Amino acid sequence: MFTEALLRILQRDAHFTAVEINRHLVQELRERFPSLHVAEGSAEHVAAYVTMPVDVVVSGLPWTAMHAAPQAAVLNAVCEVLSPQGRFTTFAYAHTAWTPPARRFARLLRSRFAVVERTSVVWRNLPPAYVYRAALPVRSGLDRYGQPASAAS
Repeated sequence: MFTEALLRILQRDAHFTAVEINRHLVQELRERFPSLHVAEGSAEHVAAYVTMPVDVVVSGLPWTAMHAAPQAAVLNAVCEVLSPQGRFTTFAYAHTAWTPPARRFARLLRSRFAVVERTSVVWRNLPPAYVYRAALPVRSGLDRYGQPASAAS
C-alpha cells in the first residue's frame, strides 16, 4: 500500500528506494513496480541502499513489536541517512499506544528529532492508527539533549 501511494505522489525527478527484508515481498515489489529500486535487506543498514542524504523516510515497520536495541539501531540508521532538514514518517496502532515498546519508541523519536508530531487517531483505519511526523534529525550518536543516543533512551 505504501509503495503504490508514494509512487502516485512522487515528483518525476525524485529518487525512491524501497527497503524490504522479506525476500518474497522484494520479488513481489520488483514484479509489480519494475522501475522501482528495491533493496533487499534490513532497515538497520539503510545507508548501504541509498544515496545520502535522504530528504524523506516513510516507514511501515512494526516498531512496537521490536525490542529496545533493534528499535534504537534502526532509528539511528534512519537519522544517519536523513539530510539535516530530513523528515521521517511512520505509523502506529492506537491499541498499542500504552505498551512499553510504544512508549519507548515515542521517547526515541523525541530524542532523535528536534520536531515530533503525532496525529489524532484515524478511526476509519483498521485497526485504528495514528501517524508520527518527525523532522530535523540529530546526528553523531547524540540525542537532542547532547547525550549518547542509546537503546535505553
